[in-house]
Amino acid sequence: MLKIAYSPVYKYELPEGHRFPMLKYELIPEQLLYEGTVSESNFFHPTMLAKSVALQTHTETYWNKLTQVTLSAREIRAIGFPINKKFVERGRHITQGTIACAQYALQHGVAMNIAGGTHHSFADRGEGFCCFNDQAVAANWLLSNNLAKKILIIDLDVHQGNGTAHIFRNEPRVFTFSMHGARNYPLRKEQSDLDIPLPDGLTDAPYLKLLRETLPRLADAVQPDFVFYLSGVDILETDKLGRLNISRAGCRQRDALVLEFCRTNRIPVAVSMGGGYSTRLADIVEAHANTFRVAQETFF
Repeated sequence: MLKIAYSPVYKYELPEGHRFPMLKYELIPEQLLYEGTVSESNFFHPTMLAKSVALQTHTETYWNKLTQVTLSAREIRAIGFPINKKFVERGRHITQGTIACAQYALQHGVAMNIAGGTHHSFADRGEGFCCFNDQAVAANWLLSNNLAKKILIIDLDVHQGNGTAHIFRNEPRVFTFSMHGARNYPLRKEQSDLDIPLPDGLTDAPYLKLLRETLPRLADAVQPDFVFYLSGVDILETDKLGRLNISRAGCRQRDALVLEFCRTNRIPVAVSMGGGYSTRLADIVEAHANTFRVAQETFF
C-alpha cells in the first residue's frame, strides 16, 4: 500500500500575501481522494520531530532559535515566511513525516510526503521558505539506525538543493544530485556531488534525455540502497519562478523515470513534494497529483 504523510497542520494559515503557496497542501489530498487514486487508509499523520533526531543534522543553536522563536529579523527574512511557534511545529511534523516515509519505503518500496522537500535549509539556518531540512534529517536518521549504507538524493526541484549539498559535503554515505535552473535561486550555489545546471527555457525532450542518461550512471557509480526524491513541480512552463519550459506531461514523465528507476533497481524511495509556483493553483495541484498517480501505477 502507498503510504502518504499528511497532517491537518500542513494547511497552516499564513498572513495575507503568504497563503497561496500553502493551499496546495489541503487540495492535493482532497483531489487524490476525490478521484479514487487513494483512500483514507493510505494517509498517516506524523508526530513531531524530536530534538535528539533534529540535532543529528541541525545545530543546537539553530534548533533553540526556531523552537523558542528567537530568530533575528534577518534570519526570518532569509526564510521568507513569518515565524511563530505553530509554523515551527508544522515543520517538525513535516520532517517527521519524511522519516516515517523512509520507514514505510523500506517496507513497501515507496512512500510519499504531501509536503517536504525543504532543501534550502542548512544545518545552522533556514532559507527560501525552509526551516528544517526534512530529507537531510531523514537521511541521517537512516544512517544512524543502520537502515541504509549509501543514500542517493535526487533533487529535481528547479532550485538547487543548496542546504542539502552543504550538509552532506563531507558525508560520503550520501550522494547529492541536483538538476536545476542555472540562473535561478539561489544566486550562490553550493557544490552537490553532481550538479546539472539547466538553461532558461529548456523543453521536455532535452530535459528528459538528460535525466534518462544520468540515472543509470548514478546507479552504477553510487550503488545506493535508498533514494530520497524531491519532485518539485516548479519546472513547469506555467511556473512564475521556474524559467524552464517543461509541460505537465513532461513533468509526469520525469516522475515516471525516477520512480521506475527505483523500482527496477529495487531501491526504496521516499518522495517529498518540493516547490510549485504556477499562477493557477490547479496547475500546481494537478502536477503534484501526477506524482502520486505515477507512484501508484509503478509500485502497486
